[in-house]
Amino acid sequence: MYLTSLDRRIAHLYPIAEWRVNEKLLDTFQEDPDAADNIAFIAADLGADVEMDAQGRIIVHPDLRRELEMEGQELHLIAYKGHVEILTDARYNERKERATPENTAGNLKTMKKAGLR
Repeated sequence: MYLTSLDRRIAHLYPIAEWRVNEKLLDTFQEDPDAADNIAFIAADLGADVEMDAQGRIIVHPDLRRELEMEGQELHLIAYKGHVEILTDARYNERKERATPENTAGNLKTMKKAGLR
């Protein structure tokens, strides 16, 4: 697996095959090469290969823990689009505040029209 951050706020844990798809996109993206270069740099700067132990745990390397202020924090895991997002309590609460019924009613209607079950 590959563990990194793409925004220096949230950690992302990818199966290595999924991460390779992202690497290929970043390598070949021509619409905004500076954006691809910036995201590739952040991902490399904070990223590392990780392995799951026998109990299903991974070790978040110290640079990533410090950068994302994960030390001594409760972490929240959200599976999304083939990877797992790892959020600190503060980041989770930010997302939760945005996901109010008022903010998401229109989003849910849109997604149901698109086929959400």
